[in-house]
Amino acid sequence: MAEEDAFPDDFVWGASTSSYQIEGAVDADGRGQSIWDVFSHTPGRVKGDETGDVACDHYHLWAEDFEWLARGGFNAYRFSTAWPRILPAGAGAVEPRGLDFYDRLVDGLMARGVTPWLCLYHWDLPQALQDEGGWLKRDIAQKFAAYARVVAGRLADRVHHWVMFNEANVHALCGYGVGSHAPGLTGLPNMLAAIHHQNLAQGLALQALRAEHSGLRLGTVISLQPVRPSSDAPEDHRAAQRFDAFWNGAFLDPLFNGFYPPTIADEFSALVAAGDAATMHQPVDFLGVNYYSRMHIAAAPHSLLGAWWGAVPRGLRFTAMGWPITPDGLYEELTTLRDRNGNLELYITENGACFDDRVAADGTVHDDDRVEFLRTHLAAARRALADGVNLRGYFVWSLLDNFEWTEGYSRRFGIIHVDFQTLKRTPKASFAYLAEAMARRG
Repeated sequence: MAEEDAFPDDFVWGASTSSYQIEGAVDADGRGQSIWDVFSHTPGRVKGDETGDVACDHYHLWAEDFEWLARGGFNAYRFSTAWPRILPAGAGAVEPRGLDFYDRLVDGLMARGVTPWLCLYHWDLPQALQDEGGWLKRDIAQKFAAYARVVAGRLADRVHHWVMFNEANVHALCGYGVGSHAPGLTGLPNMLAAIHHQNLAQGLALQALRAEHSGLRLGTVISLQPVRPSSDAPEDHRAAQRFDAFWNGAFLDPLFNGFYPPTIADEFSALVAAGDAATMHQPVDFLGVNYYSRMHIAAAPHSLLGAWWGAVPRGLRFTAMGWPITPDGLYEELTTLRDRNGNLELYITENGACFDDRVAADGTVHDDDRVEFLRTHLAAARRALADGVNLRGYFVWSLLDNFEWTEGYSRRFGIIHVDFQTLKRTPKASFAYLAEAMARRG
């Protein structure tokens, strides 16, 4: 029996993207600047000084991209709305042409039998809000909830699956702690503020959407990985526990329990006000799990957290990002969540790999390494299902090669190859592999 044959008939098979990584058209139809526009245009921030100004030009080529979804047999698509495309100043005046674009996306998906899954925030904060302090300021939580109301006011009649945040943990660590992502801020106090205010914003948005719209399926997406010490040394064990508390616990615990992990709670005390616990602790209908690799953490006294990535076990293979390939870590994470949070409805909302893909002389892309990556991770998901995990779906990252943040266009995660000069789309072998897997279930 093939790995895919063990999935239930109603399993969700999807692909994921994000607005800044694929849309382009940064000056079109009244869109405001985002923090990634400013960051990518700052010399030295992105490899080759590349930007998302054009990206995949999905803003104009979305119909072609959706045809690929339909041809592949995908029944769901997770995309993000660009906050500055809808509210150019982050708050106040709404840009109707921005909402019109997402109207077209939703209708285009539904016309092709693909269920839209909408993510409200995938890191592209309006620069106007960053100029006021962004995620460092408490009042941004109310502004995010107001933005959520605007989007839902237009689209909630057709979009029933809503994701509040994509990987708030990555955004806080990289954007506000170590400065490798937009807006490029550094320091533990900045990271702590970004974490807490994103948790508050998420809670307020969940409250608002649940109160104002019926029949919605509400959740969020976190990058979740098992964290292991890179050696048997006691200091590495302590470092792994601390990193796990910040990476996983600082987002899971407030959502499901209303508090921060006890080992780090004191570090948030200056930020937490009366009522915050109840605001963060909101019911969700599902949790999205983004998984790429298990983490191996070592003591690093001079790093932001005193803990950072360390040596990995021998014998592992790596992606072109230098990430170890550990499909058993996906099984471990899913079963941990099963036991930790009452077997909540789970979706793998991102899983995929970067490899150095090339278009062959015959016009095809033979990404056999990615096919093997997907095969082994689907096998891990199947194993988790067999062991009682309430796993309902799988979204590959990503539909398209795209602007890969600080790596620019040098890294390819897509199951569809994009020529960034001509914007030609070419499905890879991994696209055909997933199409075949989904066809067997359909």
